Amino acid sequence: MGRSSTAQERLLDAAGDLLHTHGYSALGVAEICARAEVKKGSFYHFFASKQTLTLAAVDAHWTQQRQVWQTLLGTPGRPPLERLRHLLDAQAAAQRADKAGGGSVRGCLLGNLALELSGREPEIQTRLAEIFDEQAALVQGVLAEAAATAPVAADTGTARAVVAQLEGAVLFAKLADDPARLDGLWPAVQRLVRSD
Repeated sequence: MGRSSTAQERLLDAAGDLLHTHGYSALGVAEICARAEVKKGSFYHFFASKQTLTLAAVDAHWTQQRQVWQTLLGTPGRPPLERLRHLLDAQAAAQRADKAGGGSVRGCLLGNLALELSGREPEIQTRLAEIFDEQAALVQGVLAEAAATAPVAADTGTARAVVAQLEGAVLFAKLADDPARLDGLWPAVQRLVRSD
């Protein structure tokens, strides 16, 4: 029995990290292969193009993140808005850890790609839009729970505004290379979701 190859997983991991650090346009297949320690011929065995790999890396990233979002927003025994705050705090903590571990705030992989590829790479843009819609749906679910007992807006627009507030705060933290820019995230979200 032959040994199983981890080349595809290594390519996905390398692409996710490099896309997060360098972006899409500045990244070439050769650099991804070098980071993954995979020959270029093997790259094309698994992925037809950099775009195909990027879509797979975006999906892999969101698969992991979706689990975090679902776990934090669905924690039993916690009030709904506390769960939402816990999610936002976790996102801010991830940016602080990124700065501490790598020396800079890299921001959100999905948001970075959405901004960089605006008007280009429609397949990637479509997938990113789907993911942001899914994030908004997860937020809307927890807002709907909160609205049962508190004056909270639970419509789609409010849920999207919460995701946009998170993405915008992360963008400002990246721009300033300062995760402290995320310190006011929860009070801003509280103002957004109030319906009174």
